[in-house]
Amino acid sequence: MTSTAVSVPMPTVPRRRRSPEDIAAAAPVSGPRRVLLAAPRGYCAGVDRAVIAVEKALEAYGPPVYVRKQIVHNLHVVHTLEEKGAIFVDETDEVPEGSLLIFSAHGVSPAVVQSAADRQLRTIDATCPLVTKVHKEAVRFARDDFDILLIGHAGHEEVEGTYGEAPEHTQIVNGPEDVDKVTVRDPDKVIWLSQTTLSVDEAMHTVGLLRKRFPTLQDPPSDDICYATSNRQAAIKKIAPDADLVLVVGSANSSNSVRLVEVALEYGAKASYRVDFANEVDESWFEGVSTVGVTSGASVPENLVQDVLRLLADYGYGDVEEVVTAQEDIMFSLPKEIRATLKAMGDTSRGLGGRRAGA
Repeated sequence: MTSTAVSVPMPTVPRRRRSPEDIAAAAPVSGPRRVLLAAPRGYCAGVDRAVIAVEKALEAYGPPVYVRKQIVHNLHVVHTLEEKGAIFVDETDEVPEGSLLIFSAHGVSPAVVQSAADRQLRTIDATCPLVTKVHKEAVRFARDDFDILLIGHAGHEEVEGTYGEAPEHTQIVNGPEDVDKVTVRDPDKVIWLSQTTLSVDEAMHTVGLLRKRFPTLQDPPSDDICYATSNRQAAIKKIAPDADLVLVVGSANSSNSVRLVEVALEYGAKASYRVDFANEVDESWFEGVSTVGVTSGASVPENLVQDVLRLLADYGYGDVEEVVTAQEDIMFSLPKEIRATLKAMGDTSRGLGGRRAGA
Protein backbone atom coordinates (compact mmCIF):
# COMPACT_ATOMS: atom_id res chain seq x y z
CA MET A 1 0.00 0.00 0.00
CA THR A 2 1.30 3.48 -0.85
CA SER A 3 1.25 5.94 2.05
CA THR A 4 0.56 9.64 1.59
CA ALA A 5 3.10 11.42 3.77
CA VAL A 6 2.54 14.86 5.22
CA SER A 7 5.54 16.63 3.69
CA VAL A 8 6.77 19.86 5.26
CA PRO A 9 9.16 21.82 3.01
CA MET A 10 11.84 24.04 4.46
CA PRO A 11 11.48 27.76 3.71
CA THR A 12 13.11 29.28 0.64
CA VAL A 13 16.01 31.68 0.91
CA PRO A 14 14.65 35.23 1.22
CA ARG A 15 15.52 38.18 -1.01
CA ARG A 16 18.65 40.20 -0.30
CA ARG A 17 18.31 41.99 3.02
CA ARG A 18 18.62 45.72 3.49
CA SER A 19 21.72 46.59 5.44
CA PRO A 20 21.67 47.70 9.09
CA GLU A 21 22.80 51.12 7.88
CA ASP A 22 19.80 51.39 5.54
CA ILE A 23 17.42 50.48 8.35
CA ALA A 24 19.00 52.97 10.73
CA ALA A 25 18.81 55.71 8.09
CA ALA A 26 15.14 54.96 7.37
CA ALA A 27 14.11 55.40 11.01
CA PRO A 28 16.85 56.43 13.45
CA VAL A 29 16.71 54.93 16.92
CA SER A 30 17.39 57.14 19.92
CA GLY A 31 19.25 55.38 22.71
CA PRO A 32 20.76 51.90 22.90
CA ARG A 33 19.29 48.87 21.19
CA ARG A 34 18.54 45.81 23.32
CA VAL A 35 16.78 42.45 23.40
CA LEU A 36 14.55 41.21 26.21
CA LEU A 37 14.66 37.41 26.02
CA ALA A 38 11.78 35.60 27.70
CA ALA A 39 12.34 32.71 30.07
CA PRO A 40 10.79 30.20 30.15
CA ARG A 41 10.47 29.73 26.40
CA GLY A 42 10.64 26.88 23.92
CA TYR A 43 10.37 23.17 24.57
CA CYS A 44 8.08 21.98 27.35
CA ALA A 45 8.28 18.56 28.99
CA GLY A 46 5.44 17.09 26.91
CA VAL A 47 7.01 18.19 23.62
CA ASP A 48 10.44 16.96 24.65
CA ARG A 49 8.94 13.58 25.56
CA ALA A 50 7.11 13.24 22.24
CA VAL A 51 10.06 14.23 20.06
CA ILE A 52 12.44 11.88 21.87
CA ALA A 53 9.84 9.11 21.63
CA VAL A 54 10.03 9.32 17.83
CA GLU A 55 13.83 9.51 17.88
CA LYS A 56 14.09 6.48 20.18
CA ALA A 57 11.56 4.54 18.08
CA LEU A 58 13.64 5.18 14.96
CA GLU A 59 16.76 3.99 16.79
CA ALA A 60 15.09 0.90 18.24
CA TYR A 61 12.97 -0.27 15.31
CA GLY A 62 14.55 1.45 12.34
CA PRO A 63 12.69 3.49 9.70
CA PRO A 64 10.06 3.89 8.64
CA VAL A 65 8.19 4.91 11.76
CA TYR A 66 4.77 6.39 11.05
CA VAL A 67 3.37 9.32 13.04
CA ARG A 68 -0.26 10.39 12.97
CA LYS A 69 -0.37 14.15 12.34
CA GLN A 70 2.64 16.27 13.26
CA ILE A 71 4.24 14.90 16.42
CA VAL A 72 4.36 18.51 17.65
CA HIS A 73 3.35 21.67 15.81
CA ASN A 74 6.73 22.83 14.55
CA LEU A 75 7.96 22.75 10.95
CA HIS A 76 11.64 22.37 11.82
CA VAL A 77 11.05 19.46 14.20
CA VAL A 78 8.83 17.64 11.70
CA HIS A 79 11.29 18.14 8.83
CA THR A 80 14.22 16.95 10.96
CA LEU A 81 12.37 13.78 11.95
CA GLU A 82 11.37 13.18 8.32
CA GLU A 83 15.06 13.23 7.39
CA LYS A 84 15.66 10.51 9.99
CA GLY A 85 12.93 8.26 8.58
CA ALA A 86 9.67 9.34 10.20
CA ILE A 87 6.63 9.41 7.92
CA PHE A 88 3.82 11.75 8.94
CA VAL A 89 0.30 10.80 7.91
CA ASP A 90 -3.13 12.27 8.46
CA GLU A 91 -5.04 9.09 9.31
CA THR A 92 -4.44 5.49 10.28
CA ASP A 93 -5.69 4.12 6.96
CA GLU A 94 -2.58 5.57 5.29
CA VAL A 95 -0.33 3.29 7.35
CA PRO A 96 0.49 -0.20 6.02
CA GLU A 97 -1.05 -2.91 8.18
CA GLY A 98 1.23 -4.18 10.91
CA SER A 99 3.45 -1.08 10.87
CA LEU A 100 4.50 1.05 13.85
CA LEU A 101 2.40 4.18 14.43
CA ILE A 102 3.02 6.91 16.99
CA PHE A 103 0.19 9.11 18.24
CA SER A 104 1.20 12.77 18.49
CA ALA A 105 1.58 14.86 21.64
CA HIS A 106 -1.87 16.37 21.06
CA GLY A 107 -3.69 13.09 21.73
CA VAL A 108 -6.28 11.09 19.83
CA SER A 109 -9.85 9.95 20.38
CA PRO A 110 -10.82 6.37 21.24
CA ALA A 111 -12.07 6.00 17.67
CA VAL A 112 -8.56 6.60 16.34
CA VAL A 113 -7.12 4.06 18.79
CA GLN A 114 -9.69 1.53 17.62
CA SER A 115 -8.95 2.27 13.97
CA ALA A 116 -5.27 1.54 14.57
CA ALA A 117 -6.15 -1.71 16.33
CA ASP A 118 -8.40 -2.73 13.44
CA ARG A 119 -5.43 -2.34 11.09
CA GLN A 120 -3.23 -4.36 13.47
CA LEU A 121 -0.85 -1.46 13.88
CA ARG A 122 1.71 -1.44 16.65
CA THR A 123 1.21 1.85 18.45
CA ILE A 124 3.12 4.16 20.77
CA ASP A 125 1.09 6.81 22.56
CA ALA A 126 3.14 10.03 22.81
CA THR A 127 0.19 12.08 24.08
CA CYS A 128 1.33 14.74 26.54
CA PRO A 129 0.41 13.57 30.06
CA LEU A 130 -1.28 16.92 30.68
CA VAL A 131 -3.55 16.32 27.69
CA THR A 132 -4.22 12.80 28.93
CA LYS A 133 -5.33 14.35 32.23
CA VAL A 134 -8.00 16.35 30.40
CA HIS A 135 -9.12 13.19 28.55
CA LYS A 136 -9.57 11.41 31.85
CA GLU A 137 -11.56 14.33 33.23
CA ALA A 138 -13.89 14.15 30.24
CA VAL A 139 -14.43 10.41 30.76
CA ARG A 140 -15.03 10.86 34.47
CA PHE A 141 -17.58 13.66 34.18
CA ALA A 142 -19.39 11.99 31.28
CA ARG A 143 -19.69 8.88 33.45
CA ASP A 144 -21.28 11.09 36.13
CA ASP A 145 -23.71 12.43 33.48
CA PHE A 146 -22.41 16.02 33.39
CA ASP A 147 -22.67 18.30 30.41
CA ILE A 148 -19.07 19.18 29.50
CA LEU A 149 -18.28 22.57 27.98
CA LEU A 150 -14.94 22.16 26.24
CA ILE A 151 -13.32 25.56 25.66
CA GLY A 152 -11.02 25.31 22.68
CA HIS A 153 -10.64 25.68 18.95
CA ALA A 154 -12.83 23.35 16.91
CA GLY A 155 -10.70 21.37 14.48
CA HIS A 156 -7.56 21.47 16.62
CA GLU A 157 -6.18 17.95 17.10
CA GLU A 158 -6.20 18.21 20.87
CA VAL A 159 -9.82 19.33 20.96
CA GLU A 160 -10.85 16.55 18.58
CA GLY A 161 -9.20 13.99 20.83
CA THR A 162 -10.79 15.27 24.04
CA TYR A 163 -14.20 15.66 22.41
CA GLY A 164 -13.96 12.09 21.14
CA GLU A 165 -13.74 10.75 24.70
CA ALA A 166 -17.34 11.77 25.42
CA PRO A 167 -19.04 13.23 22.34
CA GLU A 168 -22.58 12.71 23.68
CA HIS A 169 -21.83 14.87 26.71
CA THR A 170 -19.50 17.49 25.23
CA GLN A 171 -20.00 20.83 23.50
CA ILE A 172 -17.08 22.78 22.04
CA VAL A 173 -17.02 26.45 22.98
CA ASN A 174 -14.63 28.27 20.68
CA GLY A 175 -14.68 31.45 22.72
CA PRO A 176 -16.90 34.22 24.07
CA GLU A 177 -18.83 34.37 20.80
CA ASP A 178 -20.18 30.83 21.39
CA VAL A 179 -21.43 31.32 24.94
CA ASP A 180 -24.98 32.32 23.99
CA LYS A 181 -25.33 29.21 21.80
CA VAL A 182 -24.69 26.75 24.63
CA THR A 183 -27.60 24.61 25.83
CA VAL A 184 -27.45 22.13 28.71
CA ARG A 185 -29.79 19.51 30.13
CA ASP A 186 -29.33 20.40 33.80
CA PRO A 187 -27.74 23.75 34.77
CA ASP A 188 -26.65 22.20 38.07
CA LYS A 189 -24.58 19.50 36.35
CA VAL A 190 -22.26 21.44 34.07
CA ILE A 191 -18.45 21.55 34.08
CA TRP A 192 -15.95 23.30 31.84
CA LEU A 193 -12.72 21.82 30.52
CA SER A 194 -10.25 23.45 28.14
CA GLN A 195 -7.64 22.96 25.48
CA THR A 196 -4.25 23.11 27.21
CA THR A 197 -2.72 25.76 24.92
CA LEU A 198 -5.25 28.58 25.12
CA SER A 199 -4.70 32.17 26.14
CA VAL A 200 -5.23 32.11 29.88
CA ASP A 201 -6.98 35.49 29.86
CA GLU A 202 -9.33 34.62 27.00
CA ALA A 203 -10.21 31.25 28.52
CA MET A 204 -11.03 32.85 31.87
CA HIS A 205 -13.12 35.49 30.10
CA THR A 206 -15.10 32.73 28.39
CA VAL A 207 -15.52 30.92 31.72
CA GLY A 208 -16.81 34.13 33.30
CA LEU A 209 -19.45 34.53 30.60
CA LEU A 210 -20.46 30.89 30.90
CA ARG A 211 -20.81 31.26 34.66
CA LYS A 212 -23.20 34.19 34.19
CA ARG A 213 -25.45 31.83 32.26
CA PHE A 214 -24.83 28.83 34.51
CA PRO A 215 -24.04 30.08 38.04
CA THR A 216 -23.27 26.60 39.38
CA LEU A 217 -20.80 25.83 36.57
CA GLN A 218 -18.05 23.66 38.03
CA ASP A 219 -14.32 24.10 37.49
CA PRO A 220 -12.04 21.23 36.49
CA PRO A 221 -10.28 19.50 39.40
CA SER A 222 -7.02 21.25 38.41
CA ASP A 223 -5.93 23.75 35.77
CA ASP A 224 -6.35 22.43 32.24
CA ILE A 225 -4.19 25.10 30.61
CA CYS A 226 -0.74 23.61 30.94
CA TYR A 227 2.08 25.05 33.01
CA ALA A 228 4.20 25.76 29.92
CA THR A 229 1.48 27.76 28.19
CA SER A 230 0.81 29.77 31.35
CA ASN A 231 4.51 30.38 32.02
CA ARG A 232 5.30 31.53 28.48
CA GLN A 233 2.34 33.90 28.50
CA ALA A 234 3.36 35.30 31.89
CA ALA A 235 6.89 35.95 30.61
CA ILE A 236 5.72 37.81 27.53
CA LYS A 237 3.28 39.86 29.62
CA LYS A 238 6.25 41.14 31.62
CA ILE A 239 8.28 42.00 28.52
CA ALA A 240 5.57 43.41 26.24
CA PRO A 241 5.08 46.85 27.91
CA ASP A 242 8.75 47.69 27.29
CA ALA A 243 8.99 46.26 23.78
CA ASP A 244 8.71 48.15 20.51
CA LEU A 245 8.69 44.80 18.75
CA VAL A 246 8.09 41.21 19.96
CA LEU A 247 9.24 38.28 17.84
CA VAL A 248 7.65 34.91 18.58
CA VAL A 249 9.40 31.87 17.12
CA GLY A 250 6.83 29.19 16.33
CA SER A 251 4.71 27.65 13.59
CA ALA A 252 1.37 28.89 12.31
CA ASN A 253 -0.45 25.76 13.48
CA SER A 254 1.01 26.04 16.98
CA SER A 255 -1.85 27.37 19.08
CA ASN A 256 0.37 28.44 21.96
CA SER A 257 2.74 30.32 19.61
CA VAL A 258 -0.12 32.20 17.97
CA ARG A 259 -1.48 33.08 21.42
CA LEU A 260 1.90 34.57 22.40
CA VAL A 261 1.62 37.12 19.58
CA GLU A 262 -1.88 38.04 20.74
CA VAL A 263 -0.79 38.34 24.37
CA ALA A 264 2.19 40.52 23.43
CA LEU A 265 -0.03 42.97 21.59
CA GLU A 266 -2.68 42.95 24.30
CA TYR A 267 -0.09 43.75 26.98
CA GLY A 268 1.53 46.71 25.28
CA ALA A 269 3.98 45.63 22.57
CA LYS A 270 3.87 48.12 19.71
CA ALA A 271 4.19 45.30 17.15
CA SER A 272 4.51 41.53 17.26
CA TYR A 273 5.16 38.89 14.62
CA ARG A 274 5.43 35.11 14.53
CA VAL A 275 8.16 33.46 12.46
CA ASP A 276 9.26 29.87 11.97
CA PHE A 277 12.85 30.78 11.13
CA ALA A 278 15.19 33.75 11.37
CA ASN A 279 15.17 34.16 7.60
CA GLU A 280 11.45 35.01 7.80
CA VAL A 281 12.15 38.11 9.91
CA ASP A 282 11.59 41.25 7.85
CA GLU A 283 14.36 43.69 8.69
CA SER A 284 12.01 46.63 8.08
CA TRP A 285 10.36 45.64 11.37
CA PHE A 286 13.47 47.07 13.08
CA GLU A 287 12.85 50.61 11.84
CA GLY A 288 12.62 52.94 14.85
CA VAL A 289 12.83 50.00 17.26
CA SER A 290 15.06 50.21 20.33
CA THR A 291 13.76 47.21 22.34
CA VAL A 292 12.95 43.81 20.85
CA GLY A 293 11.26 41.10 22.89
CA VAL A 294 11.95 37.49 21.89
CA THR A 295 10.21 34.29 22.92
CA SER A 296 9.23 30.95 21.43
CA GLY A 297 6.34 28.52 21.59
CA ALA A 298 6.40 25.30 23.59
CA SER A 299 7.31 23.14 20.57
CA VAL A 300 10.28 25.20 19.38
CA PRO A 301 13.89 23.98 19.78
CA GLU A 302 16.29 26.54 21.21
CA ASN A 303 18.58 26.64 18.18
CA LEU A 304 15.85 28.46 16.22
CA VAL A 305 15.73 31.17 18.89
CA GLN A 306 19.52 31.50 18.79
CA ASP A 307 19.32 32.01 15.01
CA VAL A 308 16.97 34.94 15.59
CA LEU A 309 19.29 36.40 18.24
CA ARG A 310 22.23 36.22 15.82
CA LEU A 311 20.20 38.08 13.20
CA LEU A 312 19.25 40.72 15.75
CA ALA A 313 22.90 41.12 16.73
CA ASP A 314 23.73 41.79 13.06
CA TYR A 315 21.31 44.72 13.19
CA GLY A 316 22.75 46.18 16.37
CA TYR A 317 20.67 44.35 18.97
CA GLY A 318 23.54 42.56 20.66
CA ASP A 319 22.66 43.50 24.24
CA VAL A 320 20.51 40.58 25.42
CA GLU A 321 18.82 40.56 28.83
CA GLU A 322 17.04 37.38 29.86
CA VAL A 323 13.81 38.10 31.73
CA VAL A 324 13.10 35.12 33.98
CA THR A 325 9.58 34.76 35.39
CA ALA A 326 9.56 31.06 36.34
CA GLN A 327 11.78 28.00 36.63
CA GLU A 328 10.65 24.76 35.00
CA ASP A 329 11.86 21.39 36.20
CA ILE A 330 8.97 19.09 35.26
CA MET A 331 10.03 15.70 33.92
CA PHE A 332 7.95 13.10 32.07
CA SER A 333 9.07 9.55 31.39
CA LEU A 334 8.94 8.06 27.92
CA PRO A 335 5.78 6.26 26.74
CA LYS A 336 5.56 2.81 28.33
CA GLU A 337 5.84 1.04 24.97
CA ILE A 338 9.23 2.67 24.32
CA ARG A 339 10.44 2.10 27.88
CA ALA A 340 9.78 -1.64 27.60
CA THR A 341 11.72 -1.88 24.34
CA LEU A 342 14.64 0.18 25.64
CA LYS A 343 14.81 -1.89 28.82
CA ALA A 344 15.07 -5.07 26.75
CA MET A 345 17.90 -3.42 24.80
CA GLY A 346 19.72 -2.43 28.01
CA ASP A 347 18.92 1.28 27.68
CA THR A 348 17.62 2.48 31.06
CA SER A 349 17.00 6.14 30.14
CA ARG A 350 13.55 7.16 31.34
CA GLY A 351 13.36 10.72 32.53
CA LEU A 352 12.56 13.40 29.98
CA GLY A 353 11.16 16.88 29.98
CA GLY A 354 11.94 20.51 30.18
CA ARG A 355 13.48 22.62 27.48
CA ARG A 356 16.53 21.13 25.79
CA ALA A 357 18.86 24.08 25.24
CA GLY A 358 20.44 23.95 21.83
CA ALA A 359 18.30 21.04 20.68
